[in-house]
Amino acid sequence: MINNQKIQDLIEQKTEGTDLFLVSLTISPSNAIRVVVDSDSAVSIDKCISISRHIENHLNRDEEDFSLEVTSFGLGEPLVMLRQYEKNLNRNLKITTVDGKVLSGQLLEVFPDKIVLNRTLTKKEIKEKVDPLVQIEIKQIKESKVEISFK
Repeated sequence: MINNQKIQDLIEQKTEGTDLFLVSLTISPSNAIRVVVDSDSAVSIDKCISISRHIENHLNRDEEDFSLEVTSFGLGEPLVMLRQYEKNLNRNLKITTVDGKVLSGQLLEVFPDKIVLNRTLTKKEIKEKVDPLVQIEIKQIKESKVEISFK
């Protein structure tokens, strides 16, 4: 089986000095390698191809057969890294907490252990003068997705 650390090292070599970063790496028992990258700006198809070629050039198909997919982090996928929260400052998120609570609002601040969300309040909450600012500990977040707006 192909070594996970070797692939991580190859990705780091190729992304060093850029705003690209590894979001996930999976290698199946049949050596199907899937790499998901993101960046602080945008991930072009050319960047994915460049990473793919770098990995392929450092693996030997005669030793181990493999398939390789390098893709960018997609819209609608859950955020998995703190850096992705930082990238999405001032955007609207939909967050599900570990206890099942669903919160929506604008991401205002990101700290190593928590985020600050300016919640979208219901009419009832507005009437009751509920504070829209809420701090959510990262460990309490089950899933966060950027809410896509077509306005």
